[in-house]
Amino acid sequence: MTADTASTPIDYDALVAAQATTLLAAAEAYLRPEDVLLVRQAFAFSRDAHEGQVRKSGEPYITHPIAVAQILTGWRLDAQGLCAALLHDTMEDTGVAKSTLHERFGLTVADLVDGLSKLERLEYQTQEAAQAENFRKMVLAMAKDIRVIIVKLSDRLHNMRTLDSMREDKRRRIAQETLDIYAPVANRIGLNKVFRELQDLSFKHLYPHRYQVLSKAIRAARGNRRELVSKILEAIAGRLETADIAADIKGREKNLFSIYHKMQEKHLAFSDVLDIYGFRVIVDDVRSCYIALGELHGLYKPIPGKFKDYIAIPKSNGYQSLHSTLFGPYGTPIEVQIRSRDMHKIAESGVASHWMYKTGDDSINQAQLRTHEWLQDLLAIQAESGDAIEFLEHIKIDLFPDEVYVFTPKGRILVLPHGASPVDFAYAVHTDVGHRCIAAKVNHELVPLRTRLKNGDQVEIITTSQSKPNPSWLSFVVSGRARSHIRNYLKGLDREDAEQLGERLLKQSLHALAARGFTPDNVLWEAYLREFAEKGHKPADILADIGTGKQLPLVAASRLLELAGEALGEEVRSGPVMIRGNEGGAVQLAACCNPIPGDRIMGLINKGQGLVIHQQDCTHVLRQDPNDLLEAEWDVRQAQQMFGVPIRVSVRDERGALAAVTAAITEAHANIESVDMQDAHRGEGSVQIGFRLQVENTQHLMNVLTQVRAQPAVVRAVRGA
Repeated sequence: MTADTASTPIDYDALVAAQATTLLAAAEAYLRPEDVLLVRQAFAFSRDAHEGQVRKSGEPYITHPIAVAQILTGWRLDAQGLCAALLHDTMEDTGVAKSTLHERFGLTVADLVDGLSKLERLEYQTQEAAQAENFRKMVLAMAKDIRVIIVKLSDRLHNMRTLDSMREDKRRRIAQETLDIYAPVANRIGLNKVFRELQDLSFKHLYPHRYQVLSKAIRAARGNRRELVSKILEAIAGRLETADIAADIKGREKNLFSIYHKMQEKHLAFSDVLDIYGFRVIVDDVRSCYIALGELHGLYKPIPGKFKDYIAIPKSNGYQSLHSTLFGPYGTPIEVQIRSRDMHKIAESGVASHWMYKTGDDSINQAQLRTHEWLQDLLAIQAESGDAIEFLEHIKIDLFPDEVYVFTPKGRILVLPHGASPVDFAYAVHTDVGHRCIAAKVNHELVPLRTRLKNGDQVEIITTSQSKPNPSWLSFVVSGRARSHIRNYLKGLDREDAEQLGERLLKQSLHALAARGFTPDNVLWEAYLREFAEKGHKPADILADIGTGKQLPLVAASRLLELAGEALGEEVRSGPVMIRGNEGGAVQLAACCNPIPGDRIMGLINKGQGLVIHQQDCTHVLRQDPNDLLEAEWDVRQAQQMFGVPIRVSVRDERGALAAVTAAITEAHANIESVDMQDAHRGEGSVQIGFRLQVENTQHLMNVLTQVRAQPAVVRAVRGA
């Protein structure tokens, strides 16, 4: 740039000094003098440790820890939390030892900083594995001290606010991680403002053009609707004043991401999203909440089905409020939230209310208790997860904001993830109830275990002492708790199956080697086992590892050949694996193509899953490296059993059609696992029905389809989901 347009150089020393002064002034407003001194010392230590380091924007690195600590003063976090914020990158980025922090600032601060520090990425092959391990480390730390996640969210919030200086690919990766993990975590512990801002900032960096267009549209709508909003505020205030209800009333605008998400989910144009404005009514106590609700329902008509009572049934993060959507002036829908002042504290600050409002308030204590229970669940899931990636996947499921509120027969309320089944409910009650679940009643009627629960359902679990978890449950349970308990149980239960399968696979590979003139003897096998025995493995461990896919049988067979002093020379292909279908968790039938006896099949060994059987023409198989596939055949000598398979039936939209189809299926001696009515084509005079059946083989399935197609109301019946 020319001398005329050159900007004045920034005095970074003055900038850092000003930011530090602002931070310390904020800390002095609520901390004791000796605590402020500790924060001052942490600032000086961090400034010296980061000396010479700069951010991508060119600012001294110390400006970032100061900004993170400044955010935390808004929640009046204690001195140890502020020190951890100022020091959070010293171990990771400057090589400061934990022992040094322990000596200077105490063990608690050192533990907090350690919990916030990433693990060395050199240990991991992929970015995903590194992310998962770092998240697991942070979860273990925050289960001991909730301040870890509060500081981490403040750190992520400031990083997202200053993400523009990063490369585009890195911006997108960080934004996606924030949207997938950190925003939901903020929501889960009740930090609502942080949750919304992280969503909007992620949206901005993932879809910059859409963000700009939507921002412009909202600014225009804001001007157009200003008069309407003022009119509604005046009407609400007048109505509550007449009823002698003291209230603070505020108009609020929905955040950009929630508007965008609604447009995407419901396929709406922006002009069709009418409820971008909401109104919040804050009153003195619970009684006033319900009185105010009645008054507002008298002022504007409520929209049926759009009322939620989160006071009687709080959200899992402790949030309480009454939500109602009303027909406003000119038919405009308006959302109203009504809550007490204590509820508002929790809604805005969640678990951070512990530091902001040290009043001993019951609602604040409840928020703390709910967060503690959630963290204990995370610890249980972590203990049962095979690896960090599996653990992270479980957590992501439980972080989804949609929740279902269901009742036990005694009236206890359980909060489950959206899409939860009676099996998820059973494990939420108790692990033993889940393990022994055999059937379920929803609203007093027997239903399939894969049924999706809805708000308000009353669920009763039927158990037997002989029942045990079924591997097929993993295809429909959605809660991390249920998935981890089922997998953990099956790992022990299927040990014998895995060993037997591993022995069969190894023998087949050895048989292929024998065809080339090599016959392994006990001496070679014992030598091979000694290699593993030195590492603490037993012979059964090797076979189980082969059966679960942790080790390929051909590798074990090749090592035996090496011990004989020969070379394999070329790839060895073993004979087909014989599949019975009753091997439990050691052999799984792929849910993508649902193979049944009579189908041509291939085997794919997946790490931690064992052998997964697909149809030969399954698209998943066609994408694999041929060297990763095993030939497989059905073992027809085994006793007949039933296999799950989906079919789609199109019927004319007339009375009795469903009954006729189900009768035909029953007559063909097939069991119906579930029925899914799809009315997408109802306007064309037909209805799509999805069935999941239990059949013996492809011939049995063809008999079923023939019987179904013979019904007069049936237009079409085919295999497939």
